[in-house]
Amino acid sequence: MLFYNLKLKRYSQELRKNMTDAERLLWSKLRKKQLKDYQFYRQRIIGNCIVDFCCPKAKLIVEVDGGQHFNSEDDKRDRERDEYMKKVGMKVLRFSDRDVFKNLNGVIEKIYESL
Repeated sequence: MLFYNLKLKRYSQELRKNMTDAERLLWSKLRKKQLKDYQFYRQRIIGNCIVDFCCPKAKLIVEVDGGQHFNSEDDKRDRERDEYMKKVGMKVLRFSDRDVFKNLNGVIEKIYESL
């Protein structure tokens, strides 16, 4: 079982209620075990982070990055989070929100291959 910061629980619940359009679209393809019968969870707390989507069975995290992730400060923070996730045995896939909107099938295919 992975450590998680209980203080983030309320914030993760808020994020689930206020998903971005790209997250909502991708969630419509991940929910209800649609990919290889694998269960995904959204806005899951792992350590001191909240990840967009998590499939514990496959040890897979899927992140959808909006425009705010494309500056050096956020890029550094994302790399640090990814390193932490690798240390706890998780694989991280990152997609831009643009990828989700323009190439949803390609995104789903990449996730499918990683399961």
